[in-house]
Amino acid sequence: MHPLIDADQLVTRLAQVRLVDIRWSLTDPEHGHATYLAGHIPGAVFADLDTDLSSPPGLDGRHPLPSIEEFADTLGRLGISPPDHVVVYDDASGSVAARLWWMLRSVGHTAVQLLDGGYQAWLRAGHSVETDEETPERTSYPVPPGFGGIVDRHQLTGRTLIDARAPERFRGEIEPVDPKAGHIPGAINRPFVDNLGSDGRFLSPDRLREIYTGLKDPVVSCGSGVNACHDAVAMVVAGLELPDLYPGSFSEWSRRDLPVETG
Repeated sequence: MHPLIDADQLVTRLAQVRLVDIRWSLTDPEHGHATYLAGHIPGAVFADLDTDLSSPPGLDGRHPLPSIEEFADTLGRLGISPPDHVVVYDDASGSVAARLWWMLRSVGHTAVQLLDGGYQAWLRAGHSVETDEETPERTSYPVPPGFGGIVDRHQLTGRTLIDARAPERFRGEIEPVDPKAGHIPGAINRPFVDNLGSDGRFLSPDRLREIYTGLKDPVVSCGSGVNACHDAVAMVVAGLELPDLYPGSFSEWSRRDLPVETG
């Protein structure tokens, strides 16, 4: 299944998909649910990045993956079953919703797509919204064997580590949330915003291939293993293999007081 779906395609399939709204803000933990209640795509359920798609922050980073049992329970609460076609979206051009896209792909649930352009694209297309809280019927999602395609900090040697953060954070010029500024030694910067056109939608496969082709044994990372998944989507759109993810990313690296580079 193609990793992206556009608003006009989605509107014709609302009755056949499970929609998940994953709006979130680094600076306002109430942003996601508040904006969901103010208006969301009809039928969408809300999932919280901090509590539904992550474990509590700690030495493993700001957004460690939940246990596989917790993730299966969350999918059941969201009304998702293994055969379901899932569509995820946010209001940040997919940079947050890509986390659930990756998590589902990681456990073998391949029928998942990211709304290209996010909630803004839905509104620009003139499609309707609703404000009622969606409460799906709970399902029982079988617990997968585990998340595939993840590496830890000890497994980065010899790999091409891609950092999806903004260039100024990668260079260490600013650092709003993590203990150190800079990047993991040897990492290369591929900011997730560079995957997007001026309309907030993904670039063409050809242009994305220019960004990502030729990277040996890539691993995607970012600040906390969220925006990194946007680079993973871009690589699949480009026709490349789904890369591995370093979930702890720079937030884990810096919290463990490991050496960093700047510039």
